[in-house]
Amino acid sequence: MTKLSVNVNKIATLRNARGGERPNLEQVVRDCQAFGAQGITIHPRPDERHITTRDVYNLKKLITTEYNIEGYPDERYIGLCRDTRPEQATLVPDPPNVLTSSAGWDTLKYRDMLRDVVSELQEMGCRVSIFVEPVPSVIEGAAQLGAERIELYTEAYARAFAKKEGDAVKPYAEAARIALECGLQVNAGHDLDLHNLRHFRESVPGLEEVSIGHALICDALYLGLENTIKMYLKALR
Repeated sequence: MTKLSVNVNKIATLRNARGGERPNLEQVVRDCQAFGAQGITIHPRPDERHITTRDVYNLKKLITTEYNIEGYPDERYIGLCRDTRPEQATLVPDPPNVLTSSAGWDTLKYRDMLRDVVSELQEMGCRVSIFVEPVPSVIEGAAQLGAERIELYTEAYARAFAKKEGDAVKPYAEAARIALECGLQVNAGHDLDLHNLRHFRESVPGLEEVSIGHALICDALYLGLENTIKMYLKALR
């Protein structure tokens, strides 16, 4: 079964809108795990508009599944990983001022920088995943960096699937095949939801884990958090 890691950034965004502790991020993390999620994902951006530095440390104490910290590998990010030792570090090429992730790494252009970061994170005991688009040369480049996994950036799939444009999943299935041949494991994330998730999971070989936040939290507003997580898990079976 493909594992579900719940990205809780949006819970922190809602909390920060009014200050205080409602909704309580720590309780949501406990509940996600109790309801069956196999991991928790956070993306602590420098402006702390959702996940704060304090959250990174506090959540470490609560996570009994897999802690996945996403982020741009600057000194702040590396320091947070060094202090908390997440099971997985997912490297994304986001500059500080972006709203959300909008592209994968060019693993060839940034090869030297990424190789050093991958090595440093692995020395901390972190499994490293590189956020990439389904481009064969980029995936092969990720393998050459020594990373254990890639995370396929799935926005293009989600948009094409919604519009019923061609075989939206085909490039991702081929990308996963190439990754597996290179010795990489495969994660995926961005705009996956209850409408497109099952088809993606059935079509993409060796899919280890999906990280889902925005769509899952939106569904939970109507369906309830426990029911929503169970529905996502069912789509992944």
